[in-house]
Amino acid sequence: MTHALIVIDMQNDFCPGGALAVSGGDEIVAPINALMSEFKTVILTQDWHPRGHSSFASSHAGQEPMSVIDMSYGPQVLWPDHCIQGTTGAEFHKALRTDGDMIIRKGFNPAIDSYSAFFENDHETPTGLDGYLRTRGIERLTMVGLALDFCVNFSAVDGAKLGFDVTVRQDLSRAIDLDGSLAAARAGMRDAGVTLA
Repeated sequence: MTHALIVIDMQNDFCPGGALAVSGGDEIVAPINALMSEFKTVILTQDWHPRGHSSFASSHAGQEPMSVIDMSYGPQVLWPDHCIQGTTGAEFHKALRTDGDMIIRKGFNPAIDSYSAFFENDHETPTGLDGYLRTRGIERLTMVGLALDFCVNFSAVDGAKLGFDVTVRQDLSRAIDLDGSLAAARAGMRDAGVTLA
């Protein structure tokens, strides 16, 4: 009862054919569904951007997707428009089980991106997940999903910093690997005390 599964951003736009497709993203849907049966508590996260979000390259004249700019809270990768509220791209993959205990929607503030399931990218504004887990008596977290080097990584590091025992299942995650981001994410997770399984 003290162990929860966190399923990160298994949405159409992050799967093959989507606006920000992660290679092999759809391959992990079935094994994630199977893993859900082993947990009493399952929480899903959902990227949920308004149109014109500040993390979209299209919101910045002359900028290309995957370029990096400085925002008030630090460096920000500019992404293709993705996971726009109410669109098919923002929906969970059609084969994914969505009968979990809770869905955390993130990235809905137009002025700031939110990779982590715990905080927006200012590392200060909470999503409410920490409080929910603590009221449920959850101490251990297993994380899976998309993408390993961004939203899974940020969620795992924040979870560990908050005192949770965090394991990331690399076999049930897929990465973007933008300019070495995967190696950096793995090193950062290990440094934070995250178990990479």
